[in-house]
Amino acid sequence: MLGSLPARVLDDRHRDEVLALLDADPVTNVFVASRVHAAGLDPRRLGAQMWGYPRDGRLTALCYAGANLIPVGAGPEAVRAFAERAQAQGRRCSSIVGPIGAVGDLWDFLAPYWGPPRAIRARQPVMATARDAPVPADPAVRRVGMADFDLVYPACVAMFTEEVGVSPNTGDGGVLYRARVAELIRMGRAFARIEDGRLMFKAEIGAVTPLACQVQGVWVPPDLRGRGLAVGGMAALVHEALRTVAPNVSLYVNDFNDRARAAYRRVGFTETGTFMSILF
Repeated sequence: MLGSLPARVLDDRHRDEVLALLDADPVTNVFVASRVHAAGLDPRRLGAQMWGYPRDGRLTALCYAGANLIPVGAGPEAVRAFAERAQAQGRRCSSIVGPIGAVGDLWDFLAPYWGPPRAIRARQPVMATARDAPVPADPAVRRVGMADFDLVYPACVAMFTEEVGVSPNTGDGGVLYRARVAELIRMGRAFARIEDGRLMFKAEIGAVTPLACQVQGVWVPPDLRGRGLAVGGMAALVHEALRTVAPNVSLYVNDFNDRARAAYRRVGFTETGTFMSILF
């Protein structure tokens, strides 16, 4: 049973209850659930705190508080409790991301204390599929290995910079980002089409649970866009992800990225929700 505090830090004693809440919506909660499935709730292993909001002794909402601040299942009362805790400890995250209603309400509370953000992604459709694509998969798309790192990493940097607005090499010179890209490659979760020493399409599976996985970093070089490489590439990735990773494949995308949304719809993705991101 949880105590009477409005929001408290959870630990491994609450793991089963937390996973039950997360797995009730496996697509929306895939990132947070992947972290808990892999590391449990001890903040040292999780790399974050997990805040819980109880009602009548039962856990009803969560907030992952690490490099990202991510509300889960949070109604107005839970949002206020999480916002008060976040405001009291000061900003430690690089973004607030999650369902549009909860994130918007969190930001309404925190904006006077945390100052202007670097960017706001106001509407980001969440899309998912549980079926092979209705279009042909690109047979040249494959899992990449560490031998491909020197081709894959610059593409990852270009994608991140284009999407987020800052280079992942800023600050520590890219040490942490290089380690993350290498980790995904070693785990067999990085895919690309490489021809004659040039990367033509790439994407990674960044979060995995037994119920869902989340695709990130979809990128095609600017001069090759409009040729269907993303459609065939994503069809290949979806096929392999459904076969070997998880029964649902998801992603989220900015609503103004019409070309990407159209490509994902052609691959069979449908919208299941809407995220919002506040970037610092």
